[in-house]
Amino acid sequence: MGDTKRKRGRKPKNPTPSQPLQSPPSSPSDDVFSLSNIEIIPSTSSAVEITTTASRPRGRPKKLPKLPDNPDPLPPPPILSPCRHVSNGTAIGVGGGSGGGELAVDPIGARVVPAMDAVVKVFCVHTEPNFSLPWQRKRQYSSSSSGFVISGRRVLTNAHSVEHYTQVKVKKRGSDTKYLATVLSIGTECDIAMLTVNDDEFWEGVSPVEFGELPALQDAVTVVGYPIGGDTISVTSGVVSRIEILSYVHGSTELLGLQIDAAINSGNSGGPAFNDKGNCVGIAFQSLRQDEAENIGYVIPTPVIQHFIQDYEKNEAYTGFPILGIEWQKMENPDLRKAMGMKPEQKGVRIRRVDPTTPESGVLKSSDIVLSFDGVDIANDGTVPFRHGERIGFSYLVSQKYTGDSSAIEVLRNSEILNFNIKLTSSRRVIPAHNRGKPPSYYIIAGFVFTTVSVPYLRSEYGDNYEYEAPMNLLDKLYHATLQSPDEQLVVVSQVLVSDINIGYEDIVNTQVLALNGKPVANLWRLAEMVENCDDEFLKFDLEYEQIVVLRTMTAKAATPDILATHCIPSAMSADLKALRPWT
Repeated sequence: MGDTKRKRGRKPKNPTPSQPLQSPPSSPSDDVFSLSNIEIIPSTSSAVEITTTASRPRGRPKKLPKLPDNPDPLPPPPILSPCRHVSNGTAIGVGGGSGGGELAVDPIGARVVPAMDAVVKVFCVHTEPNFSLPWQRKRQYSSSSSGFVISGRRVLTNAHSVEHYTQVKVKKRGSDTKYLATVLSIGTECDIAMLTVNDDEFWEGVSPVEFGELPALQDAVTVVGYPIGGDTISVTSGVVSRIEILSYVHGSTELLGLQIDAAINSGNSGGPAFNDKGNCVGIAFQSLRQDEAENIGYVIPTPVIQHFIQDYEKNEAYTGFPILGIEWQKMENPDLRKAMGMKPEQKGVRIRRVDPTTPESGVLKSSDIVLSFDGVDIANDGTVPFRHGERIGFSYLVSQKYTGDSSAIEVLRNSEILNFNIKLTSSRRVIPAHNRGKPPSYYIIAGFVFTTVSVPYLRSEYGDNYEYEAPMNLLDKLYHATLQSPDEQLVVVSQVLVSDINIGYEDIVNTQVLALNGKPVANLWRLAEMVENCDDEFLKFDLEYEQIVVLRTMTAKAATPDILATHCIPSAMSADLKALRPWT
């Protein structure tokens, strides 16, 4: 038999003498693509488990059960689709509405299949303004996002998907044709935009989605869209994990929002979120960064969507969400409540200050205690009842109203209960959160570039981290300043275009202008008017921190055209100032 004995078990294969047999690596951390780290997931209806060489168990393989000669054939799996066509040519789909289709139902789980044929891909070419150089625009770029068809031959998507648009096109599922779209309305605060398509061919065979009620916690949702620029529909599912007042990043506002654990990626923006009944319960619009949390996405709920649609239908334009026009303080401290004259059973919030440009400034005062809004009692922490077992900030009640609506407010003043009926208006700030798609305003004299400060301007000057990089005086005005007049603007010298006339002033950057020749500067239009009509020998600009700029009036006006030509600037003022100017 020789010196070596044959071992029991399967006979090994004979390796090549010069190349000994090596086993493939089986470490799960190996990220090299090879068959050794690929696992074939078996089907739930299969009785055979298939494994790779790296994961094969040791020992003799198990015998498979003997199958009969004529096994009964397995029934084919059901094909789920958003639209099924019957023999008479009638489309049975989801969405109802004007399409008249019935709901497509999963025969196994009795779950309605979402109306995915109503989901479209939105293509947009953007040309953003250059806020640092307001006389020109940035290089155009393209983006793709999602949208869906609603009744009235309209399409909903996100506002940031079509912001600063120059051309918008939409494409239906399974189609190779892109149709030109018209933007009907953009709601920056709620991050919703409404489109339409004039080509009748686009609307053929498309049934609009139907909106459902506000979901409850742990309700299942399915987000449908075109993430990461894909050409086919992507479906992700999850549950509603939170319902509260959220910060809308694009509009810098706080409105009702849904938090879900379904993945929302770039390109999902504007796509619908369906419930188990196939109804739309929201629009995907933002997500938490992956380095902060995993699988946390946010959806605009149906109350906000319906508010946007009804606002457009009522006013033929978007008027925005109203505000109460106050800053308030919690009344949770018992000593504070007692000092303000509140009884133990009374609850509410204290008014810190009132916006002087709003109608409520005529009736509400600082240190008033707001007890209720439209008959709903407000708690000491500023919340109100919201459905069963839930509470939400009372700003939700305000956001349900429309601009120009009246509301009843009950306040406590000097231990006396007073009732007022006030008219609600939209929000305005000294430094606005957005320019509503309009290009920035500017005015140039003697190389001094004057413009107004907004959040897009701060982001252009100091980057996305402007909240940390911008000067403290601008940030203080951003968060704490209130308007003293309806047309007030924060006017700054953004930069000085170097010329012989402005020697010594070159380092002035983003400095607020307070007055011109002793007269206050309320806004940019007022500054341009005073300069153009100035008959004094000198132009004296009073800047913040007691800094002044003095220019000879005639010399400054004469030097401006040459400075504009040197820097290839087409005009000394923006188009909106030209339209408003009373001078020639």
